[in-house]
Amino acid sequence: MRNEEDGKPQFYICNCFTTDNIFLEDYKLHVRFVTEQQFRLDYHTLLGKLGCVTEQQFEDVLNKISQEVDRRRRLAVTSAERAAVIKDVYQPLHPHVYHLQESYLSPKFKQLVECCRSSSAGGEGLSDLMEEEAAPRVYRFPVFEKSFCEQLVEELEHFEQSSAPKGRPNTMNHYGILLNELGFDESFITPLREQYLHPLTSLLYPDCGGRCLDSHKAFVVKYDMNEDLDLSYHYDNAEVTLNVSLGKDFTEGNLYFGDMRQVPLSETECSEVEHKVTEGLLHRGQHMHGALPISSGQRWNLIIWMRASQERNHLCPMCNRRPTLVEGEGFADGFTKHSASLPNASCALT
Repeated sequence: MRNEEDGKPQFYICNCFTTDNIFLEDYKLHVRFVTEQQFRLDYHTLLGKLGCVTEQQFEDVLNKISQEVDRRRRLAVTSAERAAVIKDVYQPLHPHVYHLQESYLSPKFKQLVECCRSSSAGGEGLSDLMEEEAAPRVYRFPVFEKSFCEQLVEELEHFEQSSAPKGRPNTMNHYGILLNELGFDESFITPLREQYLHPLTSLLYPDCGGRCLDSHKAFVVKYDMNEDLDLSYHYDNAEVTLNVSLGKDFTEGNLYFGDMRQVPLSETECSEVEHKVTEGLLHRGQHMHGALPISSGQRWNLIIWMRASQERNHLCPMCNRRPTLVEGEGFADGFTKHSASLPNASCALT
């Protein structure tokens, strides 16, 4: 756990993590659970309309919620325990992929970053290096070289097939890997965020924390014909998200984007976005989206939820309330205690 004494901020989670945004897969519904009485009042009628019509079905829902709440309460401890065991017993197939090197990055991506770093950059020239999709403020551009994607997927498959313990990325993805537990944070994800993604997010998303991203959660998700095929409509616990298609060979499975989470689905027109291997999609975390089912093959995606404490310290994006802080491990959910003042100049619009 980080602490203030070493000059680095300690990060926290919001207390809503154990009560809010619990995904009921059978009914494609996110719910809030504080007490059984509250839950019955809030969701009994809605669940009935979605097919939960017997008391036994409702009891099954309550049992699944109980298991998920228990998992979340123990998550910091179990994650740290898994990371320690992985460090002890797992032998990487490709040790070099854990350390970011410029040679892994697409030349076009490096050119894009340089364009954003330029003191004269005001958006000029960016349209030649990346595409803005039909969905507003969703950008597509190459991130990695194909050879690196192939080696990274080989490493992930090697880990997946090992006896080392594994944790699921979130409540919606059953198959995937938490990259902090595997040891990717310090030498790969953090420098990628700080040195390469920060210039882009500063220019493209200054109004939602893009200039002051100070933590992240990174994981990979896997879609397979015999496992998860798709991903339901949702928003991310992030200010800005990067989603990179790593491989392997698959058909279909495009992403689709609606509106921001405050806009009802009934008032939303969704746009489909093609997602090619090596390419990243950059978007606002609160932008509602999902993944269409693959029709063949297997697909791996790298997801980086980037967070700005100066934004989320004032309003938790998951519960829409001022966060109630609970200590967490590592970057936790990106909250800090330094939120009494207004966002500083590096984070505010100019």
